Amino acid sequence: MDPFQNPYITLPGVTAEEIGFLQQATNGLNENQQKYFFMVYSSKRKNPQDILIFAAIGFFGVAGIQRFAMGQIGMGLLFLFTGGFCGIGTLVDLINHKSLALEYNKRMAYESYHIAQMGGQAGL
Repeated sequence: MDPFQNPYITLPGVTAEEIGFLQQATNGLNENQQKYFFMVYSSKRKNPQDILIFAAIGFFGVAGIQRFAMGQIGMGLLFLFTGGFCGIGTLVDLINHKSLALEYNKRMAYESYHIAQMGGQAGL
């Protein structure tokens, strides 16, 4: 695959499921909008390995860092004050780090899509 035809494969930690989702999500965008989408999305997305590292730090140190990194401030505070639900919630996040990152990245793709629709029309 040529990275110029499919720039999503250059994203760190990207999965086939995420690539498929992104290709389907950007199907209706023109070339300028797709480039703008990629620029915006790549700056917002989280690598699943980063979420794993944050969860591991939370397991052995300050709980909730992974939730703060994903923009879930309320859950981050809850994890922080309860010790990651006595470690159980942090352990669950350690195990489910890929699905947490994919869920977050899908939300960021949705936001980036709407930004690209508006910004890509200006002829970037």
